[in-house]
Amino acid sequence: MKGFIIVNTLDELDLESRHLVHKAEETLPYAYAPYSKFRVGVAVLLDNGVIVTGSNQENAAYPAGMCAERVALFTIASQYPGVSIKKLVVVAKGENNQNLSPATCCGSCRQVMLEFEQRQDKVFEVIMQTQDHQWVKADSAESLLPFSFSKKSMGQSQGSNYAGL
Repeated sequence: MKGFIIVNTLDELDLESRHLVHKAEETLPYAYAPYSKFRVGVAVLLDNGVIVTGSNQENAAYPAGMCAERVALFTIASQYPGVSIKKLVVVAKGENNQNLSPATCCGSCRQVMLEFEQRQDKVFEVIMQTQDHQWVKADSAESLLPFSFSKKSMGQSQGSNYAGL
C-alpha cells in the first residue's frame, strides 16, 4: 500500500512517534466511556513543538459524544490558530485490557483530519494500531480517506472562506 509504513512493534517506530504514543496513552484515564467501555486517546504534535492531547467523551444521547481525535483537533483550532499539525497518534484500550487495543480513526474523524490538512496546506502523519496489533504510519490524513469530499466537491476553491474554514 502506497503512503503507509507498517511495523510489527511499537519499538520499530521512530522515537518521536513512540513518545506521542505514550502521551496519547496518558490521556486514556480521562476518557469518558461508560457506554462503550472503550477509551481512546490522541496526541497531536504541532510544528511549534507543542503536544495537544484529547480523549473520547461519550454521552447517553448518541451521537452527542466526541471522538478523541476531534477533541484534540478542535482544541488546536481554538487554542493554536495558524499552527500546523505535524503528526497525530491514536491509541485505545478496552475495559479489561492491560495492553493497547487496535484502534483506527472513524470516517468522521478522517474527514475532519483531511480538512485540517487542507486548511494548513500541508499533510501530517497519522499513526494508529491495526486489528493485527501492528502499527501503521500513514503519510497523510488524505491517504486514509480516498475519494474524499472537500471544498472542491462543493465548487469552493481551497482558499475560500466557506463556513469560516
